[in-house]
Amino acid sequence: MLRINLTPWMLALFVYSLSAQSSTSPTKKEHLPIRIITNNWASQKVISHIVGNIYQQLGFNVSYVELPTEGQWYALKYNKADIQVEVWEGSMADKYYQLKKENSIIDAGRYNATTREEWWFPSYVKEQCPNLPNWTALNECAALFSDENSNRGIYYAGPWEKPDRARIRALKLNFKLISLNSADELWDKLTEAYALKKPILLFNWTPNWVNTKYQGEFIEFPDYDAECETVPEWGINKTFLYDCGNPKSAWLKKVTSRSLAARNPCALNILKNVNLNNAQFEEIAALVMIKGLTIENAAKRWLSENQSLWSNWISKECR
Repeated sequence: MLRINLTPWMLALFVYSLSAQSSTSPTKKEHLPIRIITNNWASQKVISHIVGNIYQQLGFNVSYVELPTEGQWYALKYNKADIQVEVWEGSMADKYYQLKKENSIIDAGRYNATTREEWWFPSYVKEQCPNLPNWTALNECAALFSDENSNRGIYYAGPWEKPDRARIRALKLNFKLISLNSADELWDKLTEAYALKKPILLFNWTPNWVNTKYQGEFIEFPDYDAECETVPEWGINKTFLYDCGNPKSAWLKKVTSRSLAARNPCALNILKNVNLNNAQFEEIAALVMIKGLTIENAAKRWLSENQSLWSNWISKECR
């Protein structure tokens, strides 16, 4: 069993939380749970539980709501959930900007980490296709990524919102897309291919634990521009949208429902202070994906080993 030694500060916090439960403080007045969204990849789940554990130590009631990324926006807008700890520009910007413009969510700040989400291949593939990572090499080497019955390459995508089929069409790539149901299925494909040094092309992102274990590169598509998604005449294909890649140094944000901000400003202020860099994200995901801890135990391990960091996230008025 994993044990967390209570420091004097944590003990004082615990005593405070007990007394606060009978208080009429406006941060506790409704006693409603803080509903934290969990998605289907390791860092998001662990960070959700890290934040949830901090709230629980302060005496707040916490629950977790497992949702696909496309379903989380309805929940945030209509007060079915309160917090999303990982909003990625590369795959969630459209919905984020839409709800932000409607004033339906609150931006709780961005991390120091920058992100990239893109097609990815193991480094050993360059021995057989030396013009990679340039995207024009994909058609030159499509047969390397094919199955036994075709010379058409295969790209393995995840279950998230990405315009990959539109990109294949716009850039006239000789590839078919196979969607997998989870990040775990992606990594199973990668592990199997890596062991055999078999060419594989799949969706990957950074920060991600994969980068601590496997050597590889992102495909370099034409540079992203917002007009690539809205103006057909913008890029090399004058008919279709999405003839570009994804943003290369994109933001990573946290958001909340407006309901949470109204009923629990302390919870919102703490979330605004939560901040991590790329290396910290990868370390958190690796606790599950490499070291084999459960989500709950990974969160507890990280809290135990990083108290000096997360204790500064708790604003004075919430202690």
